[in-house]
Amino acid sequence: MSASPVSSTPILRTVLVWSGAVTAVLAVVGAVVGFLVAGTDGLWSALAGVVIAALFLAITAASILIANRWFGDALYVPIFFGIVLGGWILKFVVFLIALFVLRDQPWIVGPVFFLALVASVLASLAIDVVVLMRMRVPHVSDVALPTDPDAGDRRDDAPGAI
Repeated sequence: MSASPVSSTPILRTVLVWSGAVTAVLAVVGAVVGFLVAGTDGLWSALAGVVIAALFLAITAASILIANRWFGDALYVPIFFGIVLGGWILKFVVFLIALFVLRDQPWIVGPVFFLALVASVLASLAIDVVVLMRMRVPHVSDVALPTDPDAGDRRDDAPGAI
């Protein structure tokens, strides 16, 4: 597989892989803690909270990864924003469906569901920070751009300048 020219692609892939692993761990821990706190209803509440958070957080990263496949196309920008906006609309629709379906379920234990959801979101934020801090994204610094008013000063001092 060739490297993507878009610098966000390896970051988002890594975030999705790490998020999948952490979601599996949180599902197990949440299920055990939920079961110990509130029985079977607590187990299912914790699993619902973890799965919903993982689904919502993965939709954004996945939509950007899908949109990045059109990089270099003349219509890349509208395609990118259309796909990402579509992902947000999908999240909104899924949120409404989840809200209406789970709202009156007798097996939902509110505090367990809420804590599992919050723990999943916090874990996702921690993953984002760790991945972004560890990724080595190439960049260029101290470049004189043609529109830079001070560009003439630096171009003369550049090594190899004539």
